[in-house]
Amino acid sequence: MTFSLATKLSVLLLFIGSTLYVHLRGKARLPLLRQFVNHSALFAPYNALMYLFSAVPSRPYLDRSKFPELDVLKDNWEVIREEAMHLFDEGYIRAAEKNNDAGFGSFFKKGWKRFYLKWYDKPLPSAEALCPKTVALVSGIPNVKGAMFALLPGGSHLNPHRDPFAGSLRYHLGLSTPNSDDCRIFVDGQVYAWRDGDDVMFDETYVHWVKNETEKTRVILFCDIERPLRNRLMTRINRWVSKQLGRATAPQNLDDERVGGINQAYAWSKTFSDKFSGVVKQWKRKHPKAYRIARPVLAVVVLVLLWKWLFG
Repeated sequence: MTFSLATKLSVLLLFIGSTLYVHLRGKARLPLLRQFVNHSALFAPYNALMYLFSAVPSRPYLDRSKFPELDVLKDNWEVIREEAMHLFDEGYIRAAEKNNDAGFGSFFKKGWKRFYLKWYDKPLPSAEALCPKTVALVSGIPNVKGAMFALLPGGSHLNPHRDPFAGSLRYHLGLSTPNSDDCRIFVDGQVYAWRDGDDVMFDETYVHWVKNETEKTRVILFCDIERPLRNRLMTRINRWVSKQLGRATAPQNLDDERVGGINQAYAWSKTFSDKFSGVVKQWKRKHPKAYRIARPVLAVVVLVLLWKWLFG
């Protein structure tokens, strides 16, 4: 199948325009070049539709009271904390041991850890066995699409980033926190400090970052909540897209649990890139002048291939 020049240009302009819209949407921004090569740019056209039909305001933090179905989580925060801390004590809240968690791969380098409860279609078997009360609570709320316990050690941080998918919103419930203003999240530059038993809703597609400048580990309940939309057709489309992405990014807590195709591909790419980067670094040390020449040459080759695709 061949595409006309007009079609190719339309696709290119749609990608550029929607990516710029995402980039300019908030006050805090990633560097422009990084935004265009960031994984969030792939979803920019879809995300623009989500913003257009969103039934909640376009702002970093959202009014949690507009989601009364989540009251049951806050009301039972001590029950949830008891199960979370048991998992923490037993070492179940941990990094992906096989590098097969594409969504949060970069976080593990900072000491961030997680234990999945539910991922879009159903709870994980390990979660049903190890924390049944929390699984029952989150499973009883249809618009909770994903849920996990998330841990960040003292003295750590997460760099500025934006999540790629605007079909959901983010919910945090403090379970075991430093209860300090020095353990906080910045969403589009606006700060929120976690407290035990307190919760918050925010739009994770704004640039956000985290700092735990205390000596205490922070443990929270972390959920993806379906974004309310003003159009029934768009709601059905978003649920279908979410379901497909959920299956493709299915994670695991234990080795015998299913892993989605995207996470499998991520694990393979990590293995390959680690070996490749080692070869590149070794070649760079031996041939520094050739390396400096090769980088711009490679960039020109990529641009030429893109030009040939568009105009060839």
